[in-house]
Amino acid sequence: MSLMKSWVASANDANHPFPLNNLPYGVFSTDGTEERCGVAIGDMILDMAAAEEAGLVKVSDIEVFDAPYWNEFMDLGSDAWNELRARLNEMLAEGSADQDKVEPLLVPMADAELHMPIVVSEYTDFYAGMQHAKNMGAILRGSPDLPANWLHIPIGYNGRASSVVISGTDIHRPNGQRKAPDADMPSFGPSMRLDIELEMGAIVGTPSEFGQPITVDQADDMIFGYVLLNDWSARDIQGWEYQPLGPFQGKAFGTSISPWIVTAAALEAFRAPTPEREKELLPYLDGSKDGLYDIELQVLMQPEGAEKASVIGETNYSRMYYSAAEQLCHHAIGGCAMNVGDLLGSGTISGPTKTEFGSLMEMSWAGREPFTLDTGETRGFIEDGDTLTLRGNARGDGFTIGFGDCVGKILPSVAWPAKG
Repeated sequence: MSLMKSWVASANDANHPFPLNNLPYGVFSTDGTEERCGVAIGDMILDMAAAEEAGLVKVSDIEVFDAPYWNEFMDLGSDAWNELRARLNEMLAEGSADQDKVEPLLVPMADAELHMPIVVSEYTDFYAGMQHAKNMGAILRGSPDLPANWLHIPIGYNGRASSVVISGTDIHRPNGQRKAPDADMPSFGPSMRLDIELEMGAIVGTPSEFGQPITVDQADDMIFGYVLLNDWSARDIQGWEYQPLGPFQGKAFGTSISPWIVTAAALEAFRAPTPEREKELLPYLDGSKDGLYDIELQVLMQPEGAEKASVIGETNYSRMYYSAAEQLCHHAIGGCAMNVGDLLGSGTISGPTKTEFGSLMEMSWAGREPFTLDTGETRGFIEDGDTLTLRGNARGDGFTIGFGDCVGKILPSVAWPAKG
């Protein structure tokens, strides 16, 4: 697929993340408008509420775009999704007969504030990157051997939807219990081993019924789109609490997502196969489509006061072992009802070399091998004032499909009030 030309000039730049080929969905506001749905095209945002009011788009008998989320539109189903994408292409393509009507409805992205694009119904995070799982085994247990179940099921845990926040939201360093290996008792205080996890987030656009399993192909059709996802992690808190049940407070303090939902339709040309299986999956996890995507990913770190960020990791979403569709299928196989707005974190995405690791835990080997930033500073884990950025792009023939940066700055912990 090559670049689709638009009459919005900035959308035709080969390196711009929002060409006509993309058309990602977000929520924005300006000084003169409340939060509402918008579509990114070049360096502009199409005001979907205004387009709906003007009669330029109609996907339902009720208005769905004058809302601070895309859930109502997602709930209309795939026919409406395809209809809207076709109509947007028609309105924004070079030579469109609608240009004079649409142009006044464009808002400069520089003048807009971006907000959460969906109401997150539930949040589930997976542990589905093989290199990350091997690295964590080597760091924590002294062996890269995978757990006995890892090659058979997408391992995951249910997280906190209330802790999912939009890019640009500051994150306070969490307080919690930690226990040093040689201590008799745990202590309470700020996490000293604060980390990120480079992930992709899949957004469920159509629901499944309680008690009814779904196939991998059905799951693939249910996924509305994808965002970048940073599952912030307090490794010391997590290390004390996770046995035997798994992550809790070490993960519950913040999960950041990028502001634009890149639809599954926009990524179709970038499908990539899951890797060759070391053990054959059970039949219910078989699907007919390539389930991953060729999306280049970066992690950047910028200390407070530094003029620019340092790239500390680069990898690709195609490194994953399980696809989002396989994860969604497994999530529902026992009868769990999946909802519109459910968010599935892929798990940390790491490649085979140190430059491709997707967490600081791996990059610094649990702090034992600190890495050096462009500023000359070293890091084992995140320090207060550090800003972490995730970036993702799929590269086509003369165009780029981007997500918008997923950014978060770490603030000091909130002081716990003394008793009495």
